[in-house]
Amino acid sequence: MYVCICKAVTDRQIRSAVQDGVTSMSGLRKTLGCAGQCGKCGRHVKEIRDEVVGGSCSDANLMRIPAFSAA
Repeated sequence: MYVCICKAVTDRQIRSAVQDGVTSMSGLRKTLGCAGQCGKCGRHVKEIRDEVVGGSCSDANLMRIPAFSAA
């Protein structure tokens, strides 16, 4: 699926780049050109990157879970 329309970058290309060691957003921008023109794909590129490096359950995501109150 195309993630970055401006540069015609697919999710497979992003996954492959991350698996090859390009794990920073700036690295992906330099390598593939994604998230560098209009920026609308940046969020999705980051989600794919995080999924590949195992960051889909990061502390930032845990902070979004509402606390249970036993009051």
